[in-house]
Amino acid sequence: MQLIIPDHYDPKLSVRETQDAIRYIRETFQDEFGKQLNLSRVSAPMMLEKSTGLNDNLNGYETPVSFTMKEMPGKTIEIVHSLAKWKRWALGHFGFEPHTGLYTNMNAIRKDEDLDNIHSIYVDQWDWEKVITKEERTTETLKATVRQIFKVLKHMEHEVWYKYPQAVHKLPDEIRFVTTQELEDRWPDKTPKEREDAICKELGCVFLMQIGGKMKSGKIHDGRAADYDDWKLNGDILFWYEPLQKALEISSMGVRVDAKSMAAQLKEAGQEERLALPYHKAIMAEKLPFSIGGGIGQSRVCMLLLGKAHVGEVQASVWPQEMIDQCEAAGIHIL
Repeated sequence: MQLIIPDHYDPKLSVRETQDAIRYIRETFQDEFGKQLNLSRVSAPMMLEKSTGLNDNLNGYETPVSFTMKEMPGKTIEIVHSLAKWKRWALGHFGFEPHTGLYTNMNAIRKDEDLDNIHSIYVDQWDWEKVITKEERTTETLKATVRQIFKVLKHMEHEVWYKYPQAVHKLPDEIRFVTTQELEDRWPDKTPKEREDAICKELGCVFLMQIGGKMKSGKIHDGRAADYDDWKLNGDILFWYEPLQKALEISSMGVRVDAKSMAAQLKEAGQEERLALPYHKAIMAEKLPFSIGGGIGQSRVCMLLLGKAHVGEVQASVWPQEMIDQCEAAGIHIL
């Protein structure tokens, strides 16, 4: 367990005021986000049948919460890690056309998460996915979409300032683009997280590109599942977060794999057996739409806009009692 206690922390809002602000931010953000990216809201599963291959296996070592059910003997049901693969399947299933897409309120459990100020075993995201053409699988498409999301976040800063002027956390005026290789070249002796902190402190907000594949050093910046993002066309939206003096990731997103990139990435990851799963067969046969998508952390956005010190101030989860006690002593009120 790792915990940062900011000096002289002031939550600005009471617990009840914070609850009201959470509702306001979540409802306002999703409406503006859907409008800006031309996305329709859909209902999504909280659990998936394991053999479909639709559950996100994250870095490959996290194990999902799973169970069996009386009416489906011999089948394993998994609580989702995220809906990265399901969303792309849903685009085809629901018949979305190019430049349209979906978003959903995604709730997941990641029981192997290391807990700290910004990580919880409970994950709440706006998961989204949008159809693009094969020709639009480019860096330009990726950057244009990132700028749209940043525009929505800046709009939300204004909305929160109007309603809660005493609490709003000021955001940078622009987002900059940088690759993981550029960070390794600049700071070869730093760890990947130290590089993220350094570039975010310098620039305020960055979209860190090309995560998952090996860099010149032979190392990876961070783990990414091999079968949804194209590692050359993905990235994270990161803000320098003054209350914690570190980078805060708001979104992980990317252009999704095509047959060629998925086969190459699964080979690099030593997971070629996944090619036998139904979802992966559909990608290889080009039976699913080409798409771009990602997840935007709902609680992370609330943290960012309200200047909160702990994600537990804006979501209800399970925390070690030691962490709860330390936070309460510092005026950090865990829900």
